[in-house]
Amino acid sequence: MSVLLNLQDIEHQQRLSSHRRPPHPSLGLLSHLLPIVLTVFVLAVHGYHPYAEDGGLYVAGIKRLLNPALYPAYTPFVTEHLRFSLFAPLVADLVRATSIPLPWTLVFLYAFSAWLTLFAAARLAARLTSSPAGRAAAVTLLACWFTLPIAGTALILFDPYLTARSLSTPLALLALTAALDILHTPTRRPRNLLLCATFLLLATLLHPLMAGYALISILFLAAASQPTQTRRLTAFAALTLAAILTACTLQLLAPPEPPAYLQVALTRYYWFPFWWHWYEQLGLIAPILVLLALLRTSPASPTRLTLTRAAIAIALAAIILALCFSRAHLATLLVARLQPLRIFQTVYELMILLLGARLGETFLRTHKLRWTLSVATLTAIMFYTQRRTFPASPHLELPAQQLPTPHPQNPWVEAFLWARQNTPTTAVFALDAHYITIPGEDAQSFRAIAERSALPDYSKDGGEASIAPGLTPSWTTASRATLNLDTQSDATRLATLKPLGATWLLLQSSTPTQLPCPHTNPTLKLCRLP
Repeated sequence: MSVLLNLQDIEHQQRLSSHRRPPHPSLGLLSHLLPIVLTVFVLAVHGYHPYAEDGGLYVAGIKRLLNPALYPAYTPFVTEHLRFSLFAPLVADLVRATSIPLPWTLVFLYAFSAWLTLFAAARLAARLTSSPAGRAAAVTLLACWFTLPIAGTALILFDPYLTARSLSTPLALLALTAALDILHTPTRRPRNLLLCATFLLLATLLHPLMAGYALISILFLAAASQPTQTRRLTAFAALTLAAILTACTLQLLAPPEPPAYLQVALTRYYWFPFWWHWYEQLGLIAPILVLLALLRTSPASPTRLTLTRAAIAIALAAIILALCFSRAHLATLLVARLQPLRIFQTVYELMILLLGARLGETFLRTHKLRWTLSVATLTAIMFYTQRRTFPASPHLELPAQQLPTPHPQNPWVEAFLWARQNTPTTAVFALDAHYITIPGEDAQSFRAIAERSALPDYSKDGGEASIAPGLTPSWTTASRATLNLDTQSDATRLATLKPLGATWLLLQSSTPTQLPCPHTNPTLKLCRLP
């Protein structure tokens, strides 16, 4: 009897030790196939809109590199964001090297970036849990929430169009995974150090700001791996204090903002968390609450504890920094311009993967009905949201759909395409300053689609001017001149737009005008300025 009890005790201890053993980081067949399947899922659920929002800014910049004759007027609003990133030149070089048309290159790169993000997530999930259901649930939840807004930062988790962040995001996740391996797999430390440095370098070449936040996240990851609570808290406090001192130094060294630039900067409400809506502010608190709950209920895996603690500390440090320095009344807005709350992209990613792993282990497991109902519910919500966001555009804006048709789904795109085919490259268009936020326009970029110069608009070009103060004068003048174009008289339009170089005008189809308008559709008309 005593021998039997001893054997039972040994078996019990072995079971306990197996639960405490860190998850094996290798990827099984399911983890290799799942990112491929979920890439198709992401495209089907979240859509693809290559010329919308910031996607249009990048596409216009790439087109300018491929054809320098484009955008001869107001060129800095096309090229300014290219200065600190190799993303646009690399895409342009890829088009030249492969002879694949740019629209299809964008499709392939977008699909690749989605797959790479899901692959990186699968690698990180493999460090979080040894449960196949937990790994699958972590990556699936991320795919379901691909276009989740990140609080009030004006970012979403993964854009439905290609930007530099589309590729820097998975590279940052891969760097985090390599850093986690450095901390918890000492035998392969040199290899993982090289991998981490390589991924960070590549991310820096594509998006220096987000790569910088990835590096900060890795430093917090190292602090979270300290063996005692006292050392962890000390390391967290030291990193937060270092961030505050760095921000103070930047603020002290930076000159006061010119009044004209302040008018531009203050139009970017997402820089200032005190200006956010309550539900946007809740988006900063909710992830911390979820992570705290996971910290109490999840298995005590070393990698899991490290990631959870790091994510909580990153969130708290970013909030402290933003509340101190992202304030509209400060003499300089240099730190606000860096948007420290953008690091919440990492916080959201880690929260989703940790939450998904826990749900897979405890709730979903191998229950097909639970999986089906959970994924179907999340899919329906996100698909509905995306269709509400782009109601007048095809869900998948593939290149073949960009050809003019007698009855296009989006009349704005139809008008932009007419401008590309029927006006000279030197034409300069005036559009309402707020055209990109008009219902039914779907945030489609005129420059990217029409391949013609345009007077700076309030939304996207205002964002360019806010990070490049040298653009302030031209943005201020043009955005004021194009404000409420449809309510102005022809005399006012001519007096304000001609000195700015405009040769064409886009108006609502119901707007009275005596100007010749060679193109009209039920929503818009394009008119020539004399």
